Amino acid sequence: MKNNRPVNLDISTIKLPITAYVSILHRASGVALFAGVAILLWMLDKSLTSAAGFAELQETMSQPLVKLIVWLTLAGLVYHMIAGIRHLIMDTGIGEDLESGQKGAKIAIGAIAVAIILAGVWVW
Repeated sequence: MKNNRPVNLDISTIKLPITAYVSILHRASGVALFAGVAILLWMLDKSLTSAAGFAELQETMSQPLVKLIVWLTLAGLVYHMIAGIRHLIMDTGIGEDLESGQKGAKIAIGAIAVAIILAGVWVW
């Protein structure tokens, strides 16, 4: 039996709902955190090794590029944490239908934006 349904092979024309973007970015932030957390752990180790290591790290943290890297890592952590909490809430059965799922995604994005701005203020 031949299937005459139209097939859309151009992914750029597919309009995904906001819930899909939040979910995809949650996975991407988890992958990015693999390197970011390694940087933060190195910084923690350097700061706890000696007073000289702490002073060196303080000097390093005064550079704008290093601040940007730390802020992006914190932004990834914030995004992954808040989106993960949203997923955990959905695992309990709350927000699984389309309308409440979209509302939950918008709330999560708002909370993420505020937390990322606060992290930027803290780093800079």
